[in-house]
Amino acid sequence: MILELDCGNSFIKWRVIPSAGGAPVTEGVAAQVAELVCDLISRCTGRISRCRLVSVRSDIETKAIVGVLSEALKVDVTEVRPAERVASVVNGYRDHRRLGLDRWLALVAAHELCGGACLVIDLGTAITVDFVASDGKHLGGYIAPGMALLRNQLLAHARRIQYNAAEAELALTDISPGKSTAEAVERGCLIMVRSYVASQISNARGQLGGSFAAYVTGGDAVLVADLPSVTCVPDLVFRGLAIACP
Repeated sequence: MILELDCGNSFIKWRVIPSAGGAPVTEGVAAQVAELVCDLISRCTGRISRCRLVSVRSDIETKAIVGVLSEALKVDVTEVRPAERVASVVNGYRDHRRLGLDRWLALVAAHELCGGACLVIDLGTAITVDFVASDGKHLGGYIAPGMALLRNQLLAHARRIQYNAAEAELALTDISPGKSTAEAVERGCLIMVRSYVASQISNARGQLGGSFAAYVTGGDAVLVADLPSVTCVPDLVFRGLAIACP
Protein backbone atom coordinates (compact mmCIF):
# COMPACT_ATOMS: atom_id res chain seq x y z
CA MET A 1 0.00 0.00 0.00
CA ILE A 2 1.10 3.58 -0.68
CA LEU A 3 0.28 6.41 1.70
CA GLU A 4 -0.07 9.81 0.03
CA LEU A 5 -0.23 13.07 1.99
CA ASP A 6 -1.02 16.66 1.08
CA CYS A 7 0.02 18.81 4.05
CA GLY A 8 -1.78 22.10 3.57
CA ASN A 9 -1.88 25.23 5.70
CA SER A 10 -4.83 24.04 7.80
CA PHE A 11 -5.14 20.26 7.45
CA ILE A 12 -3.36 17.13 6.28
CA LYS A 13 -5.29 15.41 3.51
CA TRP A 14 -4.31 11.78 3.06
CA ARG A 15 -5.23 8.59 1.26
CA VAL A 16 -4.01 5.02 0.91
CA ILE A 17 -3.89 3.47 -2.57
CA PRO A 18 -2.85 0.00 -3.77
CA SER A 19 0.79 -0.28 -4.83
CA ALA A 20 -0.36 -1.20 -8.33
CA GLY A 21 -2.53 1.91 -8.52
CA GLY A 22 -6.28 2.32 -8.55
CA ALA A 23 -8.98 3.78 -6.34
CA PRO A 24 -8.11 4.73 -2.75
CA VAL A 25 -8.57 2.01 -0.14
CA THR A 26 -9.24 4.66 2.49
CA GLU A 27 -8.76 8.41 2.88
CA GLY A 28 -9.29 11.21 5.34
CA VAL A 29 -8.40 14.62 6.71
CA ALA A 30 -6.44 15.15 9.91
CA ALA A 31 -5.55 18.21 11.94
CA GLN A 32 -2.34 16.63 13.27
CA VAL A 33 -0.06 13.83 12.10
CA ALA A 34 -0.70 11.86 15.32
CA GLU A 35 -4.41 11.83 14.49
CA LEU A 36 -3.58 10.57 11.00
CA VAL A 37 -1.51 7.67 12.37
CA CYS A 38 -4.30 6.70 14.76
CA ASP A 39 -6.79 6.70 11.87
CA LEU A 40 -4.51 4.45 9.81
CA ILE A 41 -4.11 1.95 12.63
CA SER A 42 -7.82 1.88 13.45
CA ARG A 43 -8.83 1.32 9.83
CA CYS A 44 -6.51 -1.70 9.41
CA THR A 45 -5.41 -0.67 5.93
CA GLY A 46 -2.68 -3.27 5.72
CA ARG A 47 1.06 -2.67 5.58
CA ILE A 48 2.16 0.69 4.19
CA SER A 49 5.20 -0.05 2.01
CA ARG A 50 5.74 3.44 0.61
CA CYS A 51 4.88 7.00 1.55
CA ARG A 52 5.02 10.17 -0.56
CA LEU A 53 4.28 13.64 0.66
CA VAL A 54 3.82 17.22 -0.47
CA SER A 55 3.88 20.00 2.10
CA VAL A 56 3.45 23.77 2.04
CA ARG A 57 4.34 23.99 5.73
CA SER A 58 7.63 25.21 7.17
CA ASP A 59 10.69 23.00 6.98
CA ILE A 60 10.49 22.41 10.73
CA GLU A 61 6.83 21.36 10.62
CA THR A 62 7.39 19.14 7.60
CA LYS A 63 10.43 17.48 9.16
CA ALA A 64 8.37 16.72 12.27
CA ILE A 65 5.60 15.13 10.18
CA VAL A 66 8.13 13.02 8.27
CA GLY A 67 9.74 11.92 11.53
CA VAL A 68 6.46 10.75 13.07
CA LEU A 69 5.47 8.85 9.92
CA SER A 70 8.88 7.21 9.53
CA GLU A 71 8.89 6.05 13.13
CA ALA A 72 5.26 4.92 13.31
CA LEU A 73 5.04 3.20 9.93
CA LYS A 74 8.67 2.08 9.51
CA VAL A 75 8.88 3.44 5.98
CA ASP A 76 10.93 5.99 4.13
CA VAL A 77 8.96 9.13 3.23
CA THR A 78 9.58 10.68 -0.18
CA GLU A 79 9.03 14.45 -0.23
CA VAL A 80 8.32 16.50 -3.33
CA ARG A 81 11.00 19.12 -3.92
CA PRO A 82 10.90 22.27 -6.06
CA ALA A 83 11.84 21.61 -9.68
CA GLU A 84 12.23 23.55 -12.89
CA ARG A 85 10.47 20.80 -14.84
CA VAL A 86 8.36 17.73 -14.14
CA ALA A 87 7.10 15.58 -17.03
CA SER A 88 6.14 18.02 -19.80
CA VAL A 89 5.51 21.03 -17.54
CA VAL A 90 8.04 23.85 -17.12
CA ASN A 91 7.90 25.97 -13.96
CA GLY A 92 7.08 29.57 -14.86
CA TYR A 93 8.25 31.35 -11.69
CA ARG A 94 11.42 33.46 -11.91
CA ASP A 95 12.64 31.48 -8.91
CA HIS A 96 11.12 28.02 -9.31
CA ARG A 97 11.69 27.31 -5.61
CA ARG A 98 9.08 29.91 -4.62
CA LEU A 99 6.13 28.28 -6.38
CA GLY A 100 3.96 26.48 -3.82
CA LEU A 101 4.43 22.74 -4.21
CA ASP A 102 0.70 21.99 -4.07
CA ARG A 103 0.13 24.45 -6.93
CA TRP A 104 3.02 22.92 -8.85
CA LEU A 105 1.67 19.38 -8.56
CA ALA A 106 -1.86 20.43 -9.48
CA LEU A 107 -0.78 22.06 -12.72
CA VAL A 108 1.53 19.15 -13.58
CA ALA A 109 -1.41 16.77 -13.15
CA ALA A 110 -3.80 19.03 -15.07
CA HIS A 111 -1.54 19.22 -18.12
CA GLU A 112 -1.02 15.47 -18.01
CA LEU A 113 -4.78 14.97 -17.77
CA CYS A 114 -5.79 17.12 -20.74
CA GLY A 115 -2.61 17.02 -22.82
CA GLY A 116 -2.92 20.70 -23.67
CA ALA A 117 -3.56 24.20 -22.40
CA CYS A 118 -5.27 24.39 -19.03
CA LEU A 119 -6.47 26.66 -16.27
CA VAL A 120 -6.05 25.29 -12.74
CA ILE A 121 -7.96 26.80 -9.81
CA ASP A 122 -7.39 25.47 -6.30
CA LEU A 123 -9.94 26.68 -3.74
CA GLY A 124 -8.56 26.25 -0.25
CA THR A 125 -7.42 28.68 2.44
CA ALA A 126 -6.32 30.78 -0.51
CA ILE A 127 -7.60 30.60 -4.07
CA THR A 128 -4.73 29.94 -6.46
CA VAL A 129 -5.05 30.29 -10.22
CA ASP A 130 -2.49 29.02 -12.72
CA PHE A 131 -2.25 29.06 -16.50
CA VAL A 132 -0.42 26.35 -18.46
CA ALA A 133 0.13 26.68 -22.21
CA SER A 134 -0.41 23.81 -24.60
CA ASP A 135 3.35 23.09 -24.72
CA GLY A 136 3.49 22.74 -20.93
CA LYS A 137 4.94 26.17 -20.11
CA HIS A 138 3.56 27.57 -16.89
CA LEU A 139 2.56 31.17 -17.60
CA GLY A 140 2.15 32.22 -13.97
CA GLY A 141 -0.92 32.81 -11.88
CA TYR A 142 -2.72 34.61 -9.07
CA ILE A 143 -3.32 34.16 -5.35
CA ALA A 144 -6.42 35.56 -3.62
CA PRO A 145 -8.20 35.00 -0.28
CA GLY A 146 -10.44 31.94 -0.08
CA MET A 147 -13.97 31.75 1.27
CA ALA A 148 -12.90 31.23 4.89
CA LEU A 149 -10.43 34.11 4.82
CA LEU A 150 -13.02 36.47 3.39
CA ARG A 151 -15.51 35.50 6.08
CA ASN A 152 -12.99 35.61 8.91
CA GLN A 153 -11.74 39.06 7.98
CA LEU A 154 -15.28 40.40 8.27
CA LEU A 155 -15.86 38.64 11.58
CA ALA A 156 -12.53 39.90 12.93
CA HIS A 157 -12.88 43.54 11.90
CA ALA A 158 -16.60 44.24 12.16
CA ARG A 159 -17.61 43.77 15.80
CA ARG A 160 -21.35 43.62 15.20
CA ILE A 161 -21.06 40.79 12.66
CA GLN A 162 -21.58 37.66 14.73
CA TYR A 163 -23.25 34.33 13.92
CA ASN A 164 -22.61 30.62 14.42
CA ALA A 165 -21.61 27.77 12.13
CA ALA A 166 -25.18 26.44 11.85
CA GLU A 167 -26.41 29.84 10.63
CA ALA A 168 -23.53 29.98 8.13
CA GLU A 169 -24.35 26.56 6.67
CA LEU A 170 -28.04 27.37 6.37
CA ALA A 171 -27.26 30.71 4.74
CA LEU A 172 -25.60 29.01 1.76
CA THR A 173 -28.74 27.23 0.58
CA ASP A 174 -29.17 29.95 -2.07
CA ILE A 175 -27.68 33.30 -3.12
CA SER A 176 -30.70 35.60 -2.96
CA PRO A 177 -30.16 38.88 -1.04
CA GLY A 178 -29.63 38.05 2.63
CA LYS A 179 -32.27 38.85 5.23
CA SER A 180 -29.97 38.22 8.18
CA THR A 181 -26.33 39.05 8.90
CA ALA A 182 -25.29 35.44 8.34
CA GLU A 183 -27.04 35.29 4.98
CA ALA A 184 -25.66 38.65 3.88
CA VAL A 185 -22.06 37.75 4.76
CA GLU A 186 -22.03 34.13 3.58
CA ARG A 187 -23.79 34.86 0.30
CA GLY A 188 -21.72 37.96 -0.31
CA CYS A 189 -18.49 36.02 0.13
CA LEU A 190 -19.81 33.17 -2.02
CA ILE A 191 -20.70 35.55 -4.85
CA MET A 192 -17.22 37.11 -4.63
CA VAL A 193 -15.59 33.68 -4.93
CA ARG A 194 -17.81 32.58 -7.83
CA SER A 195 -17.36 35.90 -9.63
CA TYR A 196 -13.60 35.72 -9.21
CA VAL A 197 -13.46 32.20 -10.65
CA ALA A 198 -15.71 33.19 -13.56
CA SER A 199 -13.48 36.19 -14.29
CA GLN A 200 -10.41 33.94 -14.38
CA ILE A 201 -12.09 31.63 -16.87
CA SER A 202 -12.66 34.70 -19.07
CA ASN A 203 -9.06 35.78 -18.47
CA ALA A 204 -7.83 32.36 -19.59
CA ARG A 205 -9.32 32.90 -23.02
CA GLY A 206 -6.88 35.75 -23.52
CA GLN A 207 -3.95 33.95 -21.91
CA LEU A 208 -4.44 30.51 -23.47
CA GLY A 209 -6.60 31.06 -26.54
CA GLY A 210 -9.99 29.60 -27.26
CA SER A 211 -9.22 25.97 -26.48
CA PHE A 212 -8.26 25.02 -22.92
CA ALA A 213 -9.44 22.82 -20.06
CA ALA A 214 -10.52 24.44 -16.78
CA TYR A 215 -10.02 22.39 -13.62
CA VAL A 216 -11.07 23.21 -10.06
CA THR A 217 -9.83 21.41 -6.98
CA GLY A 218 -9.43 21.99 -3.24
CA GLY A 219 -11.76 21.91 -0.26
CA ASP A 220 -14.10 24.61 -1.56
CA ALA A 221 -14.20 23.45 -5.20
CA VAL A 222 -17.84 22.43 -4.71
CA LEU A 223 -18.74 26.13 -4.45
CA VAL A 224 -17.93 26.65 -8.14
CA ALA A 225 -18.19 23.15 -9.62
CA ASP A 226 -21.44 24.04 -11.42
CA LEU A 227 -19.93 26.92 -13.40
CA PRO A 228 -19.89 26.43 -17.19
CA SER A 229 -16.85 24.70 -18.73
CA VAL A 230 -15.41 23.70 -15.34
CA THR A 231 -14.29 20.18 -14.43
CA CYS A 232 -13.94 19.34 -10.75
CA VAL A 233 -10.99 17.03 -9.96
CA PRO A 234 -10.76 16.65 -6.16
CA ASP A 235 -7.54 14.60 -6.23
CA LEU A 236 -5.57 16.79 -8.65
CA VAL A 237 -2.69 17.36 -6.20
CA PHE A 238 -2.45 13.63 -5.45
CA ARG A 239 -2.36 12.90 -9.18
CA GLY A 240 0.56 15.30 -9.51
CA LEU A 241 2.25 13.73 -6.50
CA ALA A 242 2.21 10.34 -8.23
CA ILE A 243 3.79 11.89 -11.34
CA ALA A 244 6.51 13.70 -9.39
CA CYS A 245 7.25 10.73 -7.11
CA PRO A 246 6.46 7.62 -9.20
